[in-house]
Order: sequence, then structure tokens, then C-alpha cells
Amino acid sequence: MAMDPETTRTIVGVIGNVISFFLFLSPVPTFLKIWQDKSVQHFKPHTYLVTALNCAMWCLYGMPSVHPDSLLVITINGVGLVIESIYVGIFFIYSNTWPKRKTIIMCIIGEAVFFFAVVFITFFFLQGTTNRSMLVGLICIVMNIGMYTAPLTVMSRVIKTKSVKYLPFYLSLANLANGTVWSIYALIKFDSYVLIPNALGTISGLVQLALFGIYYKTTNWDEDDSSQQPEMELHNPHNKA
Repeated sequence: MAMDPETTRTIVGVIGNVISFFLFLSPVPTFLKIWQDKSVQHFKPHTYLVTALNCAMWCLYGMPSVHPDSLLVITINGVGLVIESIYVGIFFIYSNTWPKRKTIIMCIIGEAVFFFAVVFITFFFLQGTTNRSMLVGLICIVMNIGMYTAPLTVMSRVIKTKSVKYLPFYLSLANLANGTVWSIYALIKFDSYVLIPNALGTISGLVQLALFGIYYKTTNWDEDDSSQQPEMELHNPHNKA
């Protein structure tokens, strides 16, 4: 007996939650290194600050009064918000200079002001879930598209150097799976705001794997390139919605 669309959507969403959860944990080795060294060294907090805001926006999007029947969007982004907040907290603790900590504080304040401004506009000026979904959904899409600059930088370097040494295969594969699952979720009960960023995530994952196949043989795995940025993570929580 075939499952009804709502049950299928729930199952797909749960699978998406599991994949997304492990993607949120992908930077753990970076933070273990920070904890062991008691210093953030060259690592930057900006990715995690932006991702925390992104998760908060998706939690807002998934609220019943904004976009009904989106509990699984809230669950994974709520978890993501907690995880990213922990990352930011670790950055703050081990940023050993006041200017670095000041930057983190200012970013958090700016993000909080932006988030609560969106909440205020959404609930006090917009009536109905259609209008609210449109505003919050469009903001989420714009943020997610902006966050694609990180993997584009990595892919550009792969093409330039003809090396996939700094393109993590399994993380690229996980990003492809994540984008694909959430795209299916969005198609079952059509949700363009979830579909657009995750369709882009799927395409990005396919391109990354294609580059891996093209440049694997030309990669010098023994090359010691100290100029490479060690934190070349394809940490893309922007597809997790």
C-alpha cells in the first residue's frame, strides 16, 4: 500500500534532519583544535555567526503562524542554532584579544537587532501566513545564496590549482545528499522557499563531486602548501531547511 504524501514528507524530513545534524557537527575537528590550543589562531567566526542567524530565520519561517506544517524545519534549525551558538561561544572564549571579542559582540548585537526587526515587521505589519512566508522566506533565500560564496571560493581554487586536496569528498557528498533530500521534501508539499536554496545546494554538491572526479588524478597529495587556508570546510548549513 502506497504511503500518503504527508507521511512520505515526514519520513523525508526526518532523514533530512539526520543528515543536516551531522553536517552541523562537521566543524567539530576545528573546535577540538581550538580547544586543545586554547587559541582561535587563524580561524574566523564569521561563518558560524552568519549560520546562527540563518538557523534563527529558518526557525521563524517554520513557525505555524508564518508557514504551517513545517515542524521539521524548526527542529533541525533549532538544533543548528544551539550548535552554532556553542561554536561562537568557543570562539569568544579563546579569542585572546579584545578587538576579536568586540567583533563577535558587535556581530551578535547586529544580528539580534536584524532578527527582532524581522519578527516585529512579520507579526505586526503582515497578516496571513502567505504574506509572512513570503517575507521571511525571501530573506532566507537571499541569505542562503549569499552564503554560497564560501564553496564557490573553494571550487575556484580547485579549478585554478587542478587539485582537490582541499575539497573534502565526503562532506561534498553529504551536502549533495542534504540538498537532494530537502528538495524532495519541498516538492512533496510544494514550498518554493525551501526548494530554491536546496536545489542550489544540490547543484553545488554535484559540481563539487564533478570537480573531484575531474581533478583527482592531477592532485599532488604529498604537496605541502602552507599558503592554503587550513579551514577549507564546505560547512553549508544554509541548505538545511
